[in-house]
Amino acid sequence: MQPFEYARPNTREQAVRLLGTEPGRTAVLAGGSDLLALMKDGVETPRRLVDVRSVAGMSGVRSTDDGGLRIGALTTIDDLVADAALGWDYPVLAKAASRVAGPQIRNVATLGGNLCQRPRCWYFRGGFGLLAQRDGKSMVTDGDNRYHAILGNDGPALFVQPSTLAPLLVALGARVTVFGPQGERALDLEQLYRIPKTEEEREIALAPGEILTEVLLPPPAGRRLASYEVRQRQTLDWSLATGAVVLTMDGNKVGQARIVLGQVAPVPWVAKEAETFLAGKDVDEKIAEKAGEAAVAGAKALSRNRYKIQLARVAVRRALLAAVGRGNGEG
Repeated sequence: MQPFEYARPNTREQAVRLLGTEPGRTAVLAGGSDLLALMKDGVETPRRLVDVRSVAGMSGVRSTDDGGLRIGALTTIDDLVADAALGWDYPVLAKAASRVAGPQIRNVATLGGNLCQRPRCWYFRGGFGLLAQRDGKSMVTDGDNRYHAILGNDGPALFVQPSTLAPLLVALGARVTVFGPQGERALDLEQLYRIPKTEEEREIALAPGEILTEVLLPPPAGRRLASYEVRQRQTLDWSLATGAVVLTMDGNKVGQARIVLGQVAPVPWVAKEAETFLAGKDVDEKIAEKAGEAAVAGAKALSRNRYKIQLARVAVRRALLAAVGRGNGEG
């Protein structure tokens, strides 16, 4: 690890000034469970760490006037799991948070860090760049790509977005607040993620000097939701595929569906074909199976990850059945 400066501001404004606008020169430190590992391996080489843990107003869960929730980006995963309001309004989200890593990591890892963590791609972590190219060719295509993308992989980006919580939050229609040199802005969480086309682009759409300050959840409003994760092991492991489902019902039929896949694309993948298929349907085993097929209709397997298509299909099917009360939605 190379030498670096350390700063600990008390306000958002101080943090932004300390971060500056030169890409790669500084980095935000919160829980540090991801960043410090990247620094030790020489993948991230900031000259200054800006520790935002003392910045006021960026932690905790608070209710909004419309019945939603406002969650500070510095709220730890453990605090999410323990929060009574989140557990009452969004028990599926609290359950998903409880499955993040192990207790030691949950004690320090933050919501903002989980949403903004870098890809787990071993080529990226090995120092070969975000797109893992050598001599203009992808190392992933001809290499070990067991855990890489099956959707959104038409370009050079073949990594997967690793966040455990992002798929369900995107499905819920969460918004985020970002603060930077130009002030505050709000955007849909879905817009925070992008598929880079060059090594100069980041997969997180934060401009230099910007920090994620909070996540806003809309009111539950009677929607039915479920999330199903597929892992090789039930604890201390990364998800291979996640299906997150949020349904607005019209009687026994689906009025509107939101289906988002995780760990199968460079971004949380919105399965629009499955959403369209479900409109007006009474969800049973057969309909859930067809929705799962629609969710991966555009999937393109690499040489060693075809199995992920089946995992994603099953994750969507089981999440759908759980959302309508025909399964437990736990994976």
